[in-house]
Amino acid sequence: MAYAVIKTGGKQYRVQEGDVIDVDKLAVDAGSEITLDQVLMVGEGSSVKVGAPFLEGASVKAKAVEQYKGKKVIAFKFKRRKGFHKTKGFRRHLTKLEITSIAG
Repeated sequence: MAYAVIKTGGKQYRVQEGDVIDVDKLAVDAGSEITLDQVLMVGEGSSVKVGAPFLEGASVKAKAVEQYKGKKVIAFKFKRRKGFHKTKGFRRHLTKLEITSIAG
């Protein structure tokens, strides 16, 4: 089974066909196809191709399943003995991608 290491949103993901991954929000509509061309590595069995930094001509096609917000993360700050405490909540905007094909 072929796999690839792609870069999107400043992070790297190891993906195979059929994988469903959550990435930082991309400007695509749910249900549309997207081509990720920042491919760092492609491997199948014992053959591995590594880019410097990206592979020429390699791409990963994915389908945007949905746009959604992640779980709430609580940032809590306090200073002891000063009576200071602050709570702030945050939810990341995410895109769920389903990997359809790997070329390269």
